[in-house]
Amino acid sequence: MTTQWDWRTGERLLSLNDPAEWDAAFERGERSLGTAAIGLAFNCSLEEASPRIVRAMQLPDVAQRGFAFTAAGTAARLNSALTPELYAALRAEGVGRRSTAVNAIDDTLTFVPFRRLPTWLKCWSVVSTVRNKLDAWRLSLAYAMTDAWKAVRRR
Repeated sequence: MTTQWDWRTGERLLSLNDPAEWDAAFERGERSLGTAAIGLAFNCSLEEASPRIVRAMQLPDVAQRGFAFTAAGTAARLNSALTPELYAALRAEGVGRRSTAVNAIDDTLTFVPFRRLPTWLKCWSVVSTVRNKLDAWRLSLAYAMTDAWKAVRRR
């Protein structure tokens, strides 16, 4: 039994396991290529899925591009590694809270051992850790000041 992929709705594309089918759909200009890239991340080797995920990251459809970044995060989770091309695509998208790649970068930092990360991502890991700690301290201080103000007002 052959599986019929529904490129219009995205149905069954998370089980896509044929890179050649993804390539043919890309050439036809199908929708849901980002969704299908997640399927490739789940069902194919990192080396097979990586070039297709990178191509999906460049799609004009913002939603499908977002799914491609989800596929990169999925690949990091499943393989504890990414290819140099995927690292380059994540870097090109940019880091930070407003980046489309933020969740994929977070997954990569969580599931890929620090020693295997490229230098730029190691640096971002340190920067984001320091930033998060400073935010936590700022919030703790703000809450303490609010509590103190409430206590003074009650007197």
